[in-house]
Order: sequence, then C-alpha cells, then structure tokens
Amino acid sequence: MTYDLEPNWKPGGGVIVTWYGIDKNGRVAIFLNNRWGNLPSCLLSMKGAEDSLDSISEYLYEESGKYKPICEDKKGDYKLDMFPSWIGPKDINSLKAHHDRIFLENRLSSDANLVANKGLFIYQAVEGNEPKEDYPVGYEGDTEMGDYYRYMVPTIYGGIEDFPQELRKGIAVSDSLDFTVDRLIPNKNINEHFKKMFG
Repeated sequence: MTYDLEPNWKPGGGVIVTWYGIDKNGRVAIFLNNRWGNLPSCLLSMKGAEDSLDSISEYLYEESGKYKPICEDKKGDYKLDMFPSWIGPKDINSLKAHHDRIFLENRLSSDANLVANKGLFIYQAVEGNEPKEDYPVGYEGDTEMGDYYRYMVPTIYGGIEDFPQELRKGIAVSDSLDFTVDRLIPNKNINEHFKKMFG
C-alpha cells in the first residue's frame, strides 16, 4: 500500500491509512483514519513509515513471511463501543452479529480476531463526504470529521510484548491516553497525545 507518508502529508485523500498507538498503560490500539483523521507528526517524520505500518499489518493478519506470531491467541471476546452512523448496521446487536459472522467465515481477516485474540483496541475516525454527515453512535457530545472514536474493545488486553522487537518502532506512544477510558480523541489533538515513536 502506498500512502506517500512524509512530514507534509495531510488527510483527505482517497486512501485509508491504518496506524498503531500504545497508551500510558502499555495497551495497543489500531487506528483507521478513514481518509480524514490526522496522523501523528512523529510517525510522519519517521523514515520508512509506510513499510513499518505495512509490516505491522501483515504481522497482525498473520500474512508476514518474516515475522511469526510470538504469542498465543488471547481467546478473549470483544465489545462494541461506538459505531458510524452513516454506513453499515444501525444498531449494536446487528453490528455484533455482522462481526461474529465475518469471524466465523474468515477468522484471520476479521476485526473481531484482532480484538478478541490479539487483544487490540480499534479506533475509527469520523468520516463522511461533508461535516456532520457521520458521527459515532453512542457518543453524546459534538464531533468533527477526523475525530477518532473507540469502536471495539477487547476483554483481554494485548501489549507491546506481543510484537516482535523490530516492529515496535512503528507504533506511536501516548503518555496521556488510557484506551480503557478515553472513548474519543479529537483529531486536532493527535500530536498532543502522540509525541514519539516506541523505542
């Protein structure tokens, strides 16, 4: 995947970028920018950022020819927190059934596997074709396009130790966020929360 990531990169193009962050307690999350979410400047300034993100994705989906899983599946479960208003199932039960079905049909490619068995949180950015077209169902405050909301929550948490040493450098670090508590991360504040890369 080509994102053309560099320090002057801006969201709003046609490609969804997936990046990774770790909170102050060592828990790891997947972030989908859905075209509109900002990426941390520390990631954009990293040499080989695209390759690092691709390598992490291949590792998590167990498609890597270089990195093999270094821990067993957590064998946990997952909870849905908030979800997009403008696409997909419109209630939490239908969405859970949708993810459960994908998990049964193609486990390794499913979000449910990444959360239940890898122990990762998933955040998605508010998207849409124009402001206010999309919002996270379950959040009572105002949101802007690009704000990251908590989508899926694991019942058993993974951590940085679940990643090979060489891949950890591609994960952005927050000393302020707690993924078990922080349900919404304003897009404008990404660089306040993620100031450095791991290691």
